[in-house]
Amino acid sequence: MRLPGFARRSIATRLFLTAAALSSVVLLLASIFFTAYYRREAEEIFERRLDVYLRAIVADVSESGQEGRTGPGQLGNPQFELPGSGWYWQITRMDDAAHEIKASRSLFAERLPKLSELGVPAEIGGSRRGYAVGPDGRRLRIVERVIDAGDTGIYLVQVAASSEEIEEQIAHFRFALIIAFATLAIALAIVAAFQVSFGLRPLRLLQRELTSIRRAEREGISGTYPNEIAPLADELNLLISANRDILERARTQVGNLAHALKTPLSVIVNEADAAPSPLADKVREQAHIMRDQISFYLDRARAAARGGALGAATQIAPCVEALLRTFTKIYGDREIAFSGEVRPELRFLGERQDLEEMIGNLLDNAGKWATSAVSITVALEPSSSAASRRELIVTIDDDGPGLAPHLRAQATERGKRLDESKPGSGLGLSIVVDLAAAYGGALELDDSPSGGLRAQLRLPGL
Repeated sequence: MRLPGFARRSIATRLFLTAAALSSVVLLLASIFFTAYYRREAEEIFERRLDVYLRAIVADVSESGQEGRTGPGQLGNPQFELPGSGWYWQITRMDDAAHEIKASRSLFAERLPKLSELGVPAEIGGSRRGYAVGPDGRRLRIVERVIDAGDTGIYLVQVAASSEEIEEQIAHFRFALIIAFATLAIALAIVAAFQVSFGLRPLRLLQRELTSIRRAEREGISGTYPNEIAPLADELNLLISANRDILERARTQVGNLAHALKTPLSVIVNEADAAPSPLADKVREQAHIMRDQISFYLDRARAAARGGALGAATQIAPCVEALLRTFTKIYGDREIAFSGEVRPELRFLGERQDLEEMIGNLLDNAGKWATSAVSITVALEPSSSAASRRELIVTIDDDGPGLAPHLRAQATERGKRLDESKPGSGLGLSIVVDLAAAYGGALELDDSPSGGLRAQLRLPGL
């Protein structure tokens, strides 16, 4: 049975809650057991006191031959002399029709109930002991016994005392037990918290190692781990190494495919240029299209391979500064001002060439349409935890004519050119979309505060 929400809790929380719940159950059962045990012991001690008084009265009746002629103070307990004190004795003659009764002064003309009449079974020896409601409405612990004094008669001797004394003792014991067990529960909670924290420390270390690998701060998991976690760390290292090998082979195969296809296409184009004709023009046109398509899909394959790489990180500020200088020169004849603001500590979790291609395409697109200025800013979104992925927000604004909302989706389609008067192949924004998607990011187009178009690129970063 799965408890709702419990499966999503952390291991530390689950271990602590489990230990707390089990400890609570054990302490509860122990308190019930100790209270019951103490009650039984308290009752036995209380009954032994009653038995002492009972035997004293029985001995007096048997030896004196008179019905309970026990003078004041003979039992050693002055409470038998105080009316309503809760301590009583009573002697009832059973073989006389009058059932003459002699009782302690504490009963004050009241009578004790007979356990025999209440259905309490007799023990070995004929004694009975049990609880009954006394004449004053209090709960009494009663011990009674029938004795045969020979010629002097048969008597029912009873000694009773209020159970309040037992209950008070049990209440004091229960209070002390609660204090002791509460202290023990707090101590157990502290010990359990320390045990969980200490026991899970290797997992936290492993988590930090993996975070460092994802941030390109180290290449593998190092350190010594317990026997239960060491195989996991080894397997993760093998997985990381295998991932790098697969990506390297993929890059090599993609490069080989590029050379294998571009060379025949170059031969076809050269042959078409050598023999001008309508057929040659058509062949040259289709060859250029094929070359563009090959470049596009090979770049996309490279980006997908690089996007799955672990441990790659690129400083953003140097890339942006180099691109701004380049495009300032390219669009110098139009006097387009390229400016940017990038904190030096920001890093992109990916390859440098992919970052340059994405930002470069966006700056180039902005420069084509800008009137006088293009700006770029890079910010890092805060993260809820150190282990979760953080996002870089690359924002590029221009002061050009902008783009209508219904045309923004078309602008990112492969080969789609909304204005044929501007140079280009129509692949720039679509390449950015594909590269960003390979890294788990996205490209969004919106209105710019400068009046033109705002391109906002989301990428994993540090």
